[in-house]
Amino acid sequence: MVTGAGSGLGRDIALGLSAKGYSVFGTAMSSDEIADLKKASDEAVNLTQCDITNEAGVKAWANEVTARTEGRIDLLISNAGILTPGPLEVLTLAAIRREFEVNVFGALSVVNAFLPALRKARGRIVQISTMTATLPFPFNGPSGASKAAFDALAAVYRAELKPFGVDVVLAVCGNMRTGGPAKTAAALKRVTDQMTPEQRELYGKSFDTFAAALNKMQGSGLDSVSAANRVIELSEQVPAPSRGPVGADAEEILRVVREKSDSELDAMRLHIVGLE
Repeated sequence: MVTGAGSGLGRDIALGLSAKGYSVFGTAMSSDEIADLKKASDEAVNLTQCDITNEAGVKAWANEVTARTEGRIDLLISNAGILTPGPLEVLTLAAIRREFEVNVFGALSVVNAFLPALRKARGRIVQISTMTATLPFPFNGPSGASKAAFDALAAVYRAELKPFGVDVVLAVCGNMRTGGPAKTAAALKRVTDQMTPEQRELYGKSFDTFAAALNKMQGSGLDSVSAANRVIELSEQVPAPSRGPVGADAEEILRVVREKSDSELDAMRLHIVGLE
């Protein structure tokens, strides 16, 4: 199972798993994405149009796939997620709630829907996380906070599911060259365009600096296929790691967070996004 398999990292994970002989099922957000991946995989990948914030839709998808797999699922890669950049004072609560609906509650819905089949197969859950869950960046609060929330839930799942032989792994991603950067650039521009004159006065210059730094980081990140191969590697690693970095920058962030003081980390997060 791969959520968010219609584009970006999820698409390359689905293709990579299919190439290794897995029977792959996944979610996509549009019929165009489904047609694209059907063609790219020679009809080997089975996608369903599903918004993971729709609990009834998730359950229906899980029931359909479980019936087709005799009730056994070996691997769930929970990849679907969104990014809502911007100053916390400027973002609407509705936008922040939407981030949590997808990145936390949607992911919970998917995991719980497939747990009976995962238990039967003594399978594995791989949750796609991000280095900003460990080191949150300015103007990236909803993403870092929502991913950190699910990181905590993943630790709880790991303990609760251990007696059933189900492993839970966090794949901690750094910057990647996927379809994400273009979407991120568009989201950054929307935030800027929607700022009031007062908000532009308060945050405009620093947010523009952050936006330029983020676009540059994503543009020079790990290519999508390499990132997908690393996620698949974590999916198959024995014994299962509790977490693993995807990309050299993610590996460096995880190391630094273990070694630095809070004040050093504060200075580092400002430096990374060009605000110091």
